[in-house]
Amino acid sequence: MHATPVGLSELRADCGRCFALCCVALPFARSADFAVDKDAGTPCRNLGEDFRCGVHAELRPRGFFGCTVYDCFGAGQKVSQITFGGRDWRSGGPEHARRMFDVFPVVRQLHEMLWYLTEALSLPAARPVGGELGRLLQETERLTVLTPEELGELDVGTHRQKVNVLLLRTSELVRSGSGRRATDRRGADLIGARLKGADLRGTSLRGALLIAADLTAADLRGADLIGADLRDADLTEADLTGAFFLTQPQINAARGSVGTRLPASVTRPGHWTARQ
Repeated sequence: MHATPVGLSELRADCGRCFALCCVALPFARSADFAVDKDAGTPCRNLGEDFRCGVHAELRPRGFFGCTVYDCFGAGQKVSQITFGGRDWRSGGPEHARRMFDVFPVVRQLHEMLWYLTEALSLPAARPVGGELGRLLQETERLTVLTPEELGELDVGTHRQKVNVLLLRTSELVRSGSGRRATDRRGADLIGARLKGADLRGTSLRGALLIAADLTAADLRGADLIGADLRDADLTEADLTGAFFLTQPQINAARGSVGTRLPASVTRPGHWTARQ
C-alpha cells in the first residue's frame, strides 16, 4: 500500500465506514464516564448487528459520557477499509478480529499525530520548520498504511518522540509572536483553579490539568492546549481564538456557551447550546 496525502476530513471519525472498532477493541471500567465494565475485544452491550450504537442519542443520560468525548481521528475507517480491506471483525474469524483490535490503537495514535502535524503546517509562524513538518507528515502517513504485521511491530513511542520535538518547536514559534511574554504552564496542576477572566494569551498549557477549572471569560488566544485535560472545565464566554493543538474530544469534555469563541479546527458541541 502507498501513502496518499491525508486531509482533515480523513482525520475525523466516519462511523459509517468503520466496523465500530472503538466499541469493541477498547476496554472501559464502570465510572463517571461509563455505566458498565467492558473488557478489550468484547463488544459493548449497546452495539447492534449493523455496527451502530443503539443508544447513541442518549449516551450522556445513560451514563456513557466517555463515548461522547472519544475521537479516533479517522483511524476507525482507515483500519476497517484500508488496512483490512473492508472485511469486518465478525466475518473474519477470531484471529482476524484480534489483529484488527491490536492494530486499531496503533493507527489511532498515528492519526492523532497527523492531526497535529497538519495543523502545525497551517500555522504561518511555523514556516521556519515547515520543511521538517512536511517530511514528518509524509513519514507518518506512510506508517498508517503499513501491513497489520508491520503495524504490530511498530515502535510508536519512538516516532511520537520525533513528532513531539517538532511540535514543541512549533509551539515556541507561534507563542513567541503572541504579543506578550510567553508563559510556560506545561503539566501544571490547575484542577478546580479559579481562572475567571485570566489572561492566558500565548501560554503553554501542554498537558495541564484543568479539570473543573473556572475559565469563564478567560483569554486563551494563541494558547498551546495540546494534551490539556479540560474535563468539566467551564469555558463560558472564553476566547480561544487562535488557540492551537486543541482537539474536538477536549472541547466535548468541557462546558461552554454560545458566547465561547473557538478556533476553526473544532466545532461547538451540541450539549453546550442545550444547556442554555
